[in-house]
Amino acid sequence: MTFADALIYAGVLGAYLLAVVSPGPDFFVAVQTSLGHGRRAGVGAAIGFGLGILVHVAYSVAGIALIISQSIVAFQIIKTIGALYLIYLGYKSWKNHSGFSVFDSDQQTGQTHLPFGQAVLKGFLTNVLNPKATLFFLGLFTIMISPTTLISHQAILGLIMALNTTLWFCAVAFFFTMPHIQQGFLRFQNWFNKAFGAILIALGIKVILN
Repeated sequence: MTFADALIYAGVLGAYLLAVVSPGPDFFVAVQTSLGHGRRAGVGAAIGFGLGILVHVAYSVAGIALIISQSIVAFQIIKTIGALYLIYLGYKSWKNHSGFSVFDSDQQTGQTHLPFGQAVLKGFLTNVLNPKATLFFLGLFTIMISPTTLISHQAILGLIMALNTTLWFCAVAFFFTMPHIQQGFLRFQNWFNKAFGAILIALGIKVILN
């Protein structure tokens, strides 16, 4: 690896870190899952986000990103599916007082039980269908990464991104399940769920209209 290549990779990772910590659908889902279902579910969602990143990297490395970027119809289909999923998540949050799924509530914490596997799946689908993530990886692998870049280097970058994503959202899960944060949430749980739902619905509508 040359010094110039190292600078490019550092720039790519820097851009990615800025993207992953900026508020978006993943962040809102991570916060709601952690507050509404507990730390274990929040960690599960974080793992799902990381697995979703691997999907984006896989189709980008395989060259599908280039195909999608050149096809308005293909990209519109992907964007619409992602937007509808955001609207669905927002609707579920708005409708249910205690989270996305109707389970028996813990009276002491105000949380509902979300199985770990379902939390992973929710995080995975949120990331894979996230239009923000799709746009980012389309730009990253079709513009910032040269066609001559070794597949192994792209794969390593993808693994680093997936790991960073998982660690970041695990930190989010741990923060929002701290006792004093939880207690503050309990006082405004219904309002929080409705505000969270409204934000996701607005994001979905915005994606469709853009």
